[in-house]
Amino acid sequence: MNAMLETPELPAVFDGVKLAAVAAVLYVIVRCLNLKSPTAPPDLYFQDSGLSRFLLKSCPLLTKEYIPPLIWGKSGHIQTALYGKMGRVRSPHPYGHRKFITMSDGATSTFDLFEPLAEHCVGDDVTMVICPGIANHSEKQYIRTFVDYAQKNGYRCAVLNHLGALPNIELTSPRMFTYGCTWEFGAMVAYIKKTYPLTQLVVVGFSLGGNIVCKYLGETQANQENVLCCVSVCQGYSALRAQETFMQWDHCRRFYNFLMADNMKKIILSHRQALFGDHVKKPRSLEDSDLSRLYTATSLMQIDDNVMRKFHGYRSLKEYYEEESCMRYLHRIYVPLMLVNAADDPLVHESLLTIPKSLSEKRENVMFVLPLHGGHLGFFEGSVLFPEPLTWMDKLVVEYADAICQWERSKLQCSDAEQVEADLE
Repeated sequence: MNAMLETPELPAVFDGVKLAAVAAVLYVIVRCLNLKSPTAPPDLYFQDSGLSRFLLKSCPLLTKEYIPPLIWGKSGHIQTALYGKMGRVRSPHPYGHRKFITMSDGATSTFDLFEPLAEHCVGDDVTMVICPGIANHSEKQYIRTFVDYAQKNGYRCAVLNHLGALPNIELTSPRMFTYGCTWEFGAMVAYIKKTYPLTQLVVVGFSLGGNIVCKYLGETQANQENVLCCVSVCQGYSALRAQETFMQWDHCRRFYNFLMADNMKKIILSHRQALFGDHVKKPRSLEDSDLSRLYTATSLMQIDDNVMRKFHGYRSLKEYYEEESCMRYLHRIYVPLMLVNAADDPLVHESLLTIPKSLSEKRENVMFVLPLHGGHLGFFEGSVLFPEPLTWMDKLVVEYADAICQWERSKLQCSDAEQVEADLE
């Protein structure tokens, strides 16, 4: 009799379990997708100056909310994964010409050149010299999307193809791109300056490319000639400081490290004969045993230590990271410099962001832009689920470059007016 009375209560118990399970799943989804995170304008770090005031007035994206897609856009992991897997959506196919440069050590550097598709906003000849992220090249979708947008805004674009990154271009020397080698980028810039002597340059670097372009500009004052400004997006500033955080599991950095190392191994091994063949005159420190260590490497640090640093003769990984990081060169850059990172970038630890913050507090030419969301080179925009082809990052870089061009034009006009007044007196 008692059993019969208790039976009707069982469905209520099961409904309670189901409700608790659904609540738990929803809680996990809300936490993982970071749905409770607000949207806000990016945090800006800069010194009050005529340039910074002009930029705030001329670049609406600096003061407007960045609104990512509602469902998944506030997750730095999903933004990063989408960038890594598909780059961009409905990416265009800009038409360009591939250029080949023979380097002094026999390496063959390549870059792709894209002519502007419209008149520039100030009517000048301006070329964007672009350095992509690690193991990337001009055929990557995020590069194609950005180049197409820049072309339509009147910019000529030159995009470096990292040495060894293009699958259909063989290495012609026992060397490939490294974390901070600026040789190929410098050769591309020299070609542009020689071919277009009246052009002005906007220097743009994405991720690892941001490190390379900042290091290049800071290496010598001559590298900043004819440069209007520089934009670096999602770089980590110091490989030496980043290596410790890249081995940690919080925010899945160790997992990302493994995936990137696996991709690097595939690229290096695809050039096995050019780098490790018996006929190759390898760097003295590069041994056959390094190839076997490469097969078992599970992190970028192991690859850098066993292979990459030896291309340039560094004695240790510490020396390699110290010398190849742009951190020690940033204070030597005098042209307007915009550094962009996302607060939820799973690859760049928040401790590394003290570097651009500190720099922006000391230098009037530096602005550090830190949106809450965007992941690593994601910065997708969209209403609910599906992202737009153009990202917030694409728009911001072009908007900033336009503003700097207008700033330089206004300074020139003021100078001309002052000269006229002086002549009249």
